[in-house]
This record gives sequence, structure tokens and C-alpha cells, in this order.
Amino acid sequence: MCGIAGFTGRDRTGTPEPAQAIIRQMCDVIEHRGPDDEGYYVGDAIALGMRRLSIIDLTTGRQPISNEDRTIWIVFNGEIYNHLELRGELIQRGHAFTTRSDTEVIVHLYEEEGERSVERLRGMFAFAIWDENQRKLFIARDRVGKKPLLYGVVNKTLIFGSEIKSLLQHPMVKRRVNPVAISDYLSFGYVPDPATAFQDILKLPPGHTLTFQDGCIRTRRYWDFNYAAEPEHGPAREEDYLVRLRELIAESVRRRL
Repeated sequence: MCGIAGFTGRDRTGTPEPAQAIIRQMCDVIEHRGPDDEGYYVGDAIALGMRRLSIIDLTTGRQPISNEDRTIWIVFNGEIYNHLELRGELIQRGHAFTTRSDTEVIVHLYEEEGERSVERLRGMFAFAIWDENQRKLFIARDRVGKKPLLYGVVNKTLIFGSEIKSLLQHPMVKRRVNPVAISDYLSFGYVPDPATAFQDILKLPPGHTLTFQDGCIRTRRYWDFNYAAEPEHGPAREEDYLVRLRELIAESVRRRL
């Protein structure tokens, strides 16, 4: 499962407590997401942390992971299904890998394609990339929101994490209830994106990225369902879609057997 957390900004902690201690607290409360390992990177403008459930590259895939010159760092939760294909392409472009993990693939892909790199990824994921040269934090969530990612901006400091309880460990995030979200939950049975039950905490919606730089925040939708596309031979009946759906499910089951 894994869990990630971090923060960056002008006043990173809002307290004399050191960043190293705060990021550890943020990760300790989500230990259940990653009981196998933990890792941290704390720079003069960034603190990144993660709890790892080891699945791919059990021995050398420790996070945070950086590029060759340690100017780009990542914490990652999820799995990239096409990482081997992307890895081969990046090696041909001259990138040197130190692990066999899918996490490192994202780092080098970001070096090549910047924020557009997320559009090349196939999988379930939530990740945060710190770009030291641009002093920029870039976070992204997979297309349908399989992996959670929450954030808050307080006094031009961005705090993020895989769970609300992680963000609440940061001294600048207050436990202020969002009454509109509570009303929505009682009405609909869930809280619509991007709100949460807390005023200072938001969900990054599925298929979105967020960039935080110079105290400014920018979000972008990089993917959405295309409901306008029609079959090659014109509109189909509902029964035709049901038949095709059953075929795809049966094919998926056969592949697993």
C-alpha cells in the first residue's frame, strides 16, 4: 500500500520544532500503510517522507529516490504497469539507473518530459517530486483516484500526505471542521472532491496534478473520461455495450487463470 508525506514553503514548520521531527511524525501515524521500511529527505526548502510496503525491487528500491545529480527527489505510492517499457526507452536516452524500481523510472521520465511525464504513466499512483533547480514541488494522482493524495496550503506552505491523519501532525494544519462537507456527507454518503471534513485539507482529484512554486499553487487536469467517442460504425445500443463488457471481463479472468 505505502504512504507518502511532505511539506515545502516559506515557513515550512511554523514552529521551532525541526522539519526532520515533523516529517517523521507525519509518517509514523501512517506506519500501517508501509510496515517494511521508511525513508526521508530534508533539504533547506523541502521535507519528504514515506512508509514503504516493499513489492518491486525489495533490496534497492528504498525511497526517497533521486536522479543522478540529486537535484530531483521523489516519494511514490503505487505501481507503474509500463515501467519496464519506459525504463528501456530512458536507458536508450542515456539515463543511468541505480535500482530496479518503478519509482526511479518516474524520476528520469520527469527529467525528460517535465510535468507532462505523468501522461505517459499507466498504473495506480500518487507521488510527489521535488525539483531542486526550480524550487518546485510537483504532485500527481492516477487517472481514477485509486491512490489517495491530500494537501493543504497554510501561510504559503504546502503540506501533503496519503491520509488526513498525516497532515494533522503538521503544526500549521488546524483541526477545523468543514460544516459544508459534513452536510454533503449526510446528504450523499460521501464528501465530493476536492473537499474533506477539515477546512484546511483538500483532496487532489483523480487525474490531476498540482504544482507549488514561489508560494503559488496551480492544479491541472491531465486526463478525463471521454464520453463523446462513438464506435467505429456509429452509435451502439446499450445491449451491445453489455455484451462487450462481458467479453472483456471473461478475457480478464482467463488471463488470471
